[in-house]
Amino acid sequence: MAGRTDRATRIVAARRATVYRALTDADLLVRWLPPAGMTGRFEAFDARPGGRYRMILRYLDADEAGKSGGGEDVIEGRFVALEPGERVVQSADFESNDPAFAGTMIMEWVLRDLPGGTEVAIECRDVPAGISAEDHAAGLASSLENLAALLEAPGTND
Repeated sequence: MAGRTDRATRIVAARRATVYRALTDADLLVRWLPPAGMTGRFEAFDARPGGRYRMILRYLDADEAGKSGGGEDVIEGRFVALEPGERVVQSADFESNDPAFAGTMIMEWVLRDLPGGTEVAIECRDVPAGISAEDHAAGLASSLENLAALLEAPGTND
């Protein structure tokens, strides 16, 4: 049975090429993707169609159990499609013993020129039932805010 679809958008005062690079460069991605209250790191990252990644998101609050336990969310992902300057599609599976987090979520990032920058739209399909709509909306908004803060800082939008 298909899961829920969640969406978020944000206009970022940066060129599409710059935003695309932030979606496909491990060093940049790990700086903005973890939402407030989390840090992240990659154990593997291969940004090409069919390439895989393994990301560990760690909660700063020691009381947060995490989807994977031990205060962490472990994501096994794959790059499904990469269209430079246009679109990034990824599949993501959470490592978890809880069936509420089972299944493959598809994340599609679409970039579009707008006056003043780039519209960044994220659509997450088949969101696992264990991720509440409210928490996911807050996490997506936080990540997009982080992206804007990173790319709108002086000297980062080349």
